Amino acid sequence: MGRPYSSDLRERVVDAAAATSRRQAAARFGVGIATAIRWAAAVEATGTVAARPQGRPRTSKLDPHEAFLRGLIDEKDDITLEEMRGRLLAECDLKVGLGTLWAFLDARHLTFKKRQRMPPSRSGRT
Repeated sequence: MGRPYSSDLRERVVDAAAATSRRQAAARFGVGIATAIRWAAAVEATGTVAARPQGRPRTSKLDPHEAFLRGLIDEKDDITLEEMRGRLLAECDLKVGLGTLWAFLDARHLTFKKRQRMPPSRSGRT
């Protein structure tokens, strides 16, 4: 996927289009004529020529079930991923993989080590 033009280039094209014509500004900076026309029209309409965010939004199929998953963790704080998968399948009719469930929980900082760290060894290297 290509990257958007820089805001600096966009501003220079719009400034040049205001001084001359949009077609001449497009030719001078090496952008498409339609692009220069759209940028100039956007500045007239909104006052800015910022690029829109690229890519699709990062969502998960577990987003609607976040409250349910948080309830499972509150109910039993040492619940395993397999138990969560089973409850999701039984109660929400939602089949998910372990990786999907782990990534969802990790992104929301809902994971923790279940075993306490051992004290450092006196004789061994740590």
